Amino acid sequence: MKKTISVTVVPRSGKNEVIPLEDGTYKIKITAAPVDGEANKKLIEVISKYFDVAKSCIIIVKGERGKKKVIEID
Repeated sequence: MKKTISVTVVPRSGKNEVIPLEDGTYKIKITAAPVDGEANKKLIEVISKYFDVAKSCIIIVKGERGKKKVIEID
């Protein structure tokens, strides 16, 4: 079953954290900087732990280079 979520990423945070918001989206804080795809790698790692799925099951559908992203979890 695929699930699509909208996230807002906050790079260079003090810790990695997933915060569910009331509107059904997520605010995700990550420690990595948005350089050379490091933030996206860390984002996928954090989401995989939060939803307890393999990293290979997570795809960034939209927003690869922005703070607002659409993520698909298989």
